[in-house]
Amino acid sequence: MFDQFVKDVSGKQLYLIFSLWIFLVFFVVVSILLFITKKQHADHMSDLPLHDNVIGSSNSSPQ
Repeated sequence: MFDQFVKDVSGKQLYLIFSLWIFLVFFVVVSILLFITKKQHADHMSDLPLHDNVIGSSNSSPQ
């Protein structure tokens, strides 16, 4: 079945198939990372924007 699509591919269609494969690979990798990531790490990363001053960065001074 896949051979039917590949034998008629030329020019612009090759770019479309290539971009589809890039999207599918990216989607699969992100999905795998989503399931592998520990909940503690996700909670820590989601709290970082709320605790900017607690980390102790001396570059951010209130004005």
